[in-house]
Amino acid sequence: MEFNDKKEYAVYLKHNGYNCAQAVLMAYQNEIGLDEEIIKKLGSSFGSGMGGMKGTCGALIGANIALGLLNTTSLASKFHAKDIVDEFEQKSKALTCQDIKGLKTHVILTSCDDCIRNAIDILNKKLESFNE
Repeated sequence: MEFNDKKEYAVYLKHNGYNCAQAVLMAYQNEIGLDEEIIKKLGSSFGSGMGGMKGTCGALIGANIALGLLNTTSLASKFHAKDIVDEFEQKSKALTCQDIKGLKTHVILTSCDDCIRNAIDILNKKLESFNE
């Protein structure tokens, strides 16, 4: 299957055996230059967010791992990551899976698919800014 869009490729992967972090990382496999098995291992602890829905959304984690691997600037990745986290929270309405999925409120704020799309949109914008 061929995809021209990282977002839709990652969503496809999410529905075919990858968790959100792995799916986002796999969307950048060519740029990252790591084998699929290594990428799967990098993201393996972040299915259902960190700590089984208690922690940060896996899509956001995947975007920040990719950021660290792809940062070409002299500014430490943690400073770029702050921008990604802030924008992700604005777009997805929360940072943790339990809040995004509405475990306590029973109100889903953003679908997993859209969290993946948001993370990739935001990361793409950040990576493009490195070339300006």
